[in-house]
Amino acid sequence: MTSVLVLGGGPDAEREVSVASAMGVHQGCINAGLDAKLLIVDEPTTEEIASWYADVIFPVLHGKFGEGGQLQQRLEATDRPFVGSRAQASRIAMDKMATKLWAAKLGIPTLDAVLLDPDSITDPDQAVLPIEPPLVIKPVADGSSCGLYLCPDHDSWLNALRSIAQSDHQPVSMIEPMITGRELTVGIIDDGQGGQKALPIVEIAPASGTYDYQAKYERDDTIYTVNPDLADDLVSDLNDWSLSLCKAIGVVHLARVDFMLDQNGTPWLLEANTMPGFTQTSLLPKAADAAGLAMPDLCKLLVSAALREHEPIRNS
Repeated sequence: MTSVLVLGGGPDAEREVSVASAMGVHQGCINAGLDAKLLIVDEPTTEEIASWYADVIFPVLHGKFGEGGQLQQRLEATDRPFVGSRAQASRIAMDKMATKLWAAKLGIPTLDAVLLDPDSITDPDQAVLPIEPPLVIKPVADGSSCGLYLCPDHDSWLNALRSIAQSDHQPVSMIEPMITGRELTVGIIDDGQGGQKALPIVEIAPASGTYDYQAKYERDDTIYTVNPDLADDLVSDLNDWSLSLCKAIGVVHLARVDFMLDQNGTPWLLEANTMPGFTQTSLLPKAADAAGLAMPDLCKLLVSAALREHEPIRNS
């Protein structure tokens, strides 16, 4: 019986979500007949990881450490089979600006953006407005809408800058135009043969109009629609763009690629996520279930993918 060590926790802002996701994966692995154990961690060292016993490690950590390449680099150093992308791909996908650059190179439509270094804000009232409102400010390398500021006008822009300037832990952020429309996400998983396939598209419609942390995890009024009413050519484009982006970056096993469809019907890539959530409201499990893969089947597929990919490395 394959043994799996499911990791949750981490040092980042999304620790609580990570623990919930890890619990979902742990139960899914057990239901799939795998010998699964759950371990809640903080920031494990390479030496700690090397001491763990398992055929496969399934790290369900979110945030910069957990899915931004640091943990993946330590896992790679121990030559352990693990679910998810390698360190380099994880770093690129976690960096929203880097992802945008790759998208632009591939001809995938994505919004213009400007970097905002919080240390550069000495006087918010004198700051240059790089993009006309409405605009959005969000961390370059964080998830779950942490540190998100919606600025429909100049006053809200100034308020956001004041808040950022007063924060002790505000990361480097990016500024991009705020568009309203339909939020769509494409789940990507291993196809069982070393390739990748797109799952049914999911549309997210938060009651508040903003898919923030509360809408994702704390409220139950967000509406999720699997296989929403979209033109066939748009579905094809979203799937093709998601697959080509993941291939170019080097993403493996699983991912979620997010888009916004504006009021003119134009799609815009927002970001890619190399370790999507596995909570009861998470999008990848919903899409997989619609494709006939219940949580146990999904977990088993991902564990098998990690074992299959690692085998040539071990025998080389």
